[in-house]
Amino acid sequence: MEKITRFRHNVMNMASIHDFACIKGSVDHDCKDVYFIRAIGTNASYLTDIQKLDHSLISIMNHGRGYYHRLDSLPRMQDVDDTSFYGRCYQDWLEGGRKELLTRATEKNKVLAGMLADACAKMEIFYKQKNPQATDSMVKNFLVKNLFWYDAIFTDEEFCYDEKKAIKIVAENVVKKQEYFFFYLVTLMGCDVLLLQARADIAAEEEKMELSSKFVLGAFSELVIPAYQRQDTAAGASKDSLVKQPVTAKQTADGGNPRVRIPQRKSVAAKKAPIQPVSVVAGGMAEKSFEELALLASSVVLITIFDDRGEKIGTGSGIMIGKEGYILTNNHVASGGRSFSVRIEEHEQEYETDEIIKYHSVLDLAIIRIQKKLNPIPVYKGSKPLVRGQKVVAIGSPLGLFNSVSDGIISGFRKIDDVDMIQFTAPISRGSSGGAVLNMQGEVIGISTGGIDAGQNINLAMGYECMNMFIRGFV
Repeated sequence: MEKITRFRHNVMNMASIHDFACIKGSVDHDCKDVYFIRAIGTNASYLTDIQKLDHSLISIMNHGRGYYHRLDSLPRMQDVDDTSFYGRCYQDWLEGGRKELLTRATEKNKVLAGMLADACAKMEIFYKQKNPQATDSMVKNFLVKNLFWYDAIFTDEEFCYDEKKAIKIVAENVVKKQEYFFFYLVTLMGCDVLLLQARADIAAEEEKMELSSKFVLGAFSELVIPAYQRQDTAAGASKDSLVKQPVTAKQTADGGNPRVRIPQRKSVAAKKAPIQPVSVVAGGMAEKSFEELALLASSVVLITIFDDRGEKIGTGSGIMIGKEGYILTNNHVASGGRSFSVRIEEHEQEYETDEIIKYHSVLDLAIIRIQKKLNPIPVYKGSKPLVRGQKVVAIGSPLGLFNSVSDGIISGFRKIDDVDMIQFTAPISRGSSGGAVLNMQGEVIGISTGGIDAGQNINLAMGYECMNMFIRGFV
């Protein structure tokens, strides 16, 4: 596994908790996109959104597609043995030229040990820049505590580092400078971090450093966030659940602010919180959550386009439509290239092809083929007409940002050059062409084709009727 050495922070903006659940940073050679986000205040759907976040990311973790943990606070390092152990880790790191940092979480993974060493080296420089009067002892104490906190989160038996998978950490009400810096260090280990700042936010001094981005949900409040609790799977229960615990007098000892603490990780199984019911449409198919729809990104591909000299000239998106390697995209994506490479989510290999199986310049549709068994997304059959105001989700690779997910509505139906098109508001950009537009049941209702640059979120898709006609025989 190649060691990631560079990180790009917050490439795309977020406006909600479910955006954080859906986003997955791309990996390009030795560089990975990561997110460090603060959700400020609360709103009416706050607890429900957190429940959905937990449910979605726990499901992803249980299926081996990533790692997730939510914590209400970082532990205090009070044990003398811990102080001695992490002090030795720090000293070994210095004496080894800052090349490797072996802790309980990294001792069996050389790549992870190297990444932690690099992250701590960057934080050492950062800390000294922000604290010019810092002594060697102060720097040591800062980093030793960071190592202790890192192990507290990542010695979990479920954690297995994989640069291709989403690793997401959520924490509550982080206002202390050192804790805030620690979560920035976590992003330098390839993790996405969301801080739920329901009661208060970081100081203005830290905000000026621009380490994280933020979105505002509403005013600050004393709302108690339900605890994230690990369950005993031996009893037949699921690995994780979200439980809402009553607030007791003991929990208000911190000055009257009730808090729910994280139980011990090996605690006895508690009752699983009821999952919110999902709505069912007339056709009998249940609506999926945004998080569930985002999982369909594994059937949407990034297409890189090369000219006859083998030089890259652009990117686009495509939708898996047939198990035997058939991918639907726009003709304006396929027609400009001599060959293509296709990238599939969580696949190390890129699949090269020069096969354009079929194309139609008026409908702006084309089918290319790769030598790979695929998992297609179903295309809507039209059991119920599409309507304005209907919710949709778009998946594509705008500006080469692999498999970005956005949501919106159908805002109209237009005839462009005598071709019927769906107008929708889910944000897309160049590179999204050929991506999927889904209904809330996870069916493709359109293929992203273009937009009107002079307007905001005026985007167009070729509808399912033309798609079904065009792909007949390949599905």
